[in-house]
Amino acid sequence: MKKKTQKLLGLVMAAAVVGSMLAGCAQKLSGTVATDGSTSMEEVIGALGEAFMEQNDGVTFTYNPTGSGSGIQAVQEGRCDIGLSSRDLKDEEAASGLTATVLAYDGIAVIVHPDNPVADLDVETIAKLYTGEIANWKDVGGSDAPVVLIGREAGSGTRDGFESVTGTKDKCQYRQELTSTGNVITAVAQNPDAIGYASLASLDDSIRALTVGGVAPSEETVKDGSYAIQRPFVLVTKTDTKLSDAAQAFFDFATSADASALISKAGAVAAN
Repeated sequence: MKKKTQKLLGLVMAAAVVGSMLAGCAQKLSGTVATDGSTSMEEVIGALGEAFMEQNDGVTFTYNPTGSGSGIQAVQEGRCDIGLSSRDLKDEEAASGLTATVLAYDGIAVIVHPDNPVADLDVETIAKLYTGEIANWKDVGGSDAPVVLIGREAGSGTRDGFESVTGTKDKCQYRQELTSTGNVITAVAQNPDAIGYASLASLDDSIRALTVGGVAPSEETVKDGSYAIQRPFVLVTKTDTKLSDAAQAFFDFATSADASALISKAGAVAAN
């Protein structure tokens, strides 16, 4: 009887081991997670995608940097799993069957050439520069030179965030409207009289970020709300369409507390 009991116990344990192995196999993810949209989210989404693939070697993660408006359209048309937007959804976009989930918050830095003597501007003065009411740097403590206004193209989440906060929507007198955050940084870095705006997560040493109302753009000042020019980083999905297992797993990972350190390292402030 004792031997039968031991044999039965052994079979139960073996079955449990096999069941565990089969469960592990069943849980192994495979497939592709396709994202499309905001160029400002490149650092954040790249870090999350890389970490997710390291944890799930059967999954391929892709990111297409087309801009917020294009990313929203791509998920709407079924050309990607998750759209990436650096602005909130417009009422008509939400009404068309899309859901926005805030992933993180990002400061929009106002940037100038390193040789520009201007160090601080308030939101009202920034607005006057961008609408052309102030057209010469000498009027804000700078050199006697015309202000060269650099911004993003229509549909950009960065542009929408900047213009919404500064109250300059449809009023900006841009010299150049560029299609990526990187292009804005390059243009400002090459022109001592230029001013532009860019995601905090994308800044480098080729340009200098102004303080706004005496507050420097940083993770801490975005988090505590003291830095005025900020916007959300948003994951956009179809409201009534189920994500694939791989895409849902990435979505859950990206919006979990476990991802906050990666988001922070990439220069943004995690929403969770």
